[in-house]
Amino acid sequence: MAHRIGIVGASGYGGAELMRLLDGHPALDLAVVAAHSQADTPVSQLFPNLAGAATFDHVDLDVLRELDLVVLATPHAAALELGGRFYDAGTAVVDLSAAFRLSADGFLEWYGQAHPRPDLAAGDPTAAPDVAYGLPEQHRDRIRDARLVANPGCYPTATLLGLGPIAGLLEPGSVVIDAKSGTSGAGRAAQDHLHFAHVHGSLTAYSAPGHRHTGEIERWLPGELGAVTFTPHLVPMSRGLLATAYGTLTEDATADDVADALHDAYDHEPFVHVLPTGTFPQTKALAGSNGCQLSAVVDARTRRVTVTSAIDNLGKGAAGQVLQNVNLLLGVEETAGLSAIGVYP
Repeated sequence: MAHRIGIVGASGYGGAELMRLLDGHPALDLAVVAAHSQADTPVSQLFPNLAGAATFDHVDLDVLRELDLVVLATPHAAALELGGRFYDAGTAVVDLSAAFRLSADGFLEWYGQAHPRPDLAAGDPTAAPDVAYGLPEQHRDRIRDARLVANPGCYPTATLLGLGPIAGLLEPGSVVIDAKSGTSGAGRAAQDHLHFAHVHGSLTAYSAPGHRHTGEIERWLPGELGAVTFTPHLVPMSRGLLATAYGTLTEDATADDVADALHDAYDHEPFVHVLPTGTFPQTKALAGSNGCQLSAVVDARTRRVTVTSAIDNLGKGAAGQVLQNVNLLLGVEETAGLSAIGVYP
């Protein structure tokens, strides 16, 4: 019997991508696609790739509580309220927003408000044991036993996958991250700076040095690397994300140590592929997939390592990773409904 799940906030890009991935999933039945502002609107009116008779549902908490799992694809303010209510009702939750990724103190620092449920803040050492940060390659066992999973942000996903295995080889305070994302990362709402005429042929940095994902990266990087410098950029394409991270190797670390650490971490992972040294990932190769490709090179002259990670910001950076977490949480085969192979060219 299929597990019945629902999406709240299904009219956003993340929710729509999850609907696409769930089509034909062997073990999951998408029972509710709720969208407060778009209720009763045909799904295909917003997303022509999702043709059919379905319409967006109203947000009915009583109906949603009876499902096996609810995915929250809402802004963090709504997720803070709904995530706690579903958790208290015994309904499993995977949240796409930043509501539960940090500690209570971290949420106050980076989002400027007190966290109403520190027991559900995945980054808090006092959080409930059935709350998990949803990066499966680093937290798979905890996710399997969770009732609430905080899906990572797109920039942290690419960065943590690249840096996580080699964190112990890096000097504290030396990490710099330069990342670039397609415009879908900003969401579906109309914004002046995202108009075609404004982004076409242009490349710009934004929200430096205080982008909120900085706090998430610092919280979930293994070890004691301290503060990192993170600068995101907007590139004129609809989807795709490339993160290039730099760090200084410790005195005894070598290029072979870097390569060994990455291969040890990922050679048996279904969605992360380490490319040969000197081969660099391309965002196009991951489009529409839950894959991540990464590579690392070491500059012997400066003793700095450069790690480059590419993902689809709507795939492994959002809906794909949600589905990977849903599969784990519900005891379904982790790879069901997902692929590491992108649509190319």
